[in-house]
Amino acid sequence: MRRCTEMTDDLVSIVEVGPRDGLQNEKRLISTEDKVKLIEMLSDAGFKRIEATAFVSPKWVPQMADHEAVMATVKQKPGTAYSVLVPNAKGANAAIEHGADEIALFSSASETFSRKNTNCSIAEGFARFEEILALARDHDVPVRGYISCAVNCPYEGHIDPNNVAHIARKLFAMGCHEIAVADTIGTASPGDVDTMLGTLLEELPSGVIACHFHDTYGKALDNVDVGLRRGIRVFDSAAGGLGGCPYAPGAAGNLASGVLVRHLKARGFSVDVDVDRVALAEDFAMKLTA
Repeated sequence: MRRCTEMTDDLVSIVEVGPRDGLQNEKRLISTEDKVKLIEMLSDAGFKRIEATAFVSPKWVPQMADHEAVMATVKQKPGTAYSVLVPNAKGANAAIEHGADEIALFSSASETFSRKNTNCSIAEGFARFEEILALARDHDVPVRGYISCAVNCPYEGHIDPNNVAHIARKLFAMGCHEIAVADTIGTASPGDVDTMLGTLLEELPSGVIACHFHDTYGKALDNVDVGLRRGIRVFDSAAGGLGGCPYAPGAAGNLASGVLVRHLKARGFSVDVDVDRVALAEDFAMKLTA
């Protein structure tokens, strides 16, 4: 297991979300064998945190229907944490049974997006989180909380940063060791991100915050730089820039892992990832979705 810990100022941790967030919206079903190969290539490249799959209903996310097989098959590398996204206690229990090192749950700063993405209100979502976190505590499994639409929403437009701070504070108080704020549709400007993070950091320390940027309009790296200046040292990315969300019209892919690694290293930050091996994994990922 890997919980959020204090890091030196120049060390940046990357959470590789390609196997889950990157593949979940692909229409052509990717084989379990190929998903496992991608996960193992990413681990070999040096990523210490990999979001491997999601224990969700195949009815809603067909691409993740083989979640049990993925977790049973992947060769888990010592020192690497394999996380699983879950929507409820049933999913959390199954994820724990199948060896998840970390559980991820997801809320939203937009009421409309919450209802479309999870079929429940934000408040109803928190009732589910209580059960998830109780299970996680019983099994000593850390929990990461996502906040979707932390800047803009495809349905409600600009989101009040105070909404984000309120939800983040609640997730942290409930027991989430890390809160990942997501620019779900990739439309946030650096100024928007700076305002949101400034408000959020009045409530929580930078050490428990992560940023998840999509790159719809090519602003993801600029937004990463804003996060770095604000003291954020955990960022999400996906192999080959894969990704998208079925409930976020217009959302493009995630920030590409190789692009992020090179960007951070060029700015003098320490990232314990092999760039050449990342490139191999990204080539493989792109072939899967071609």
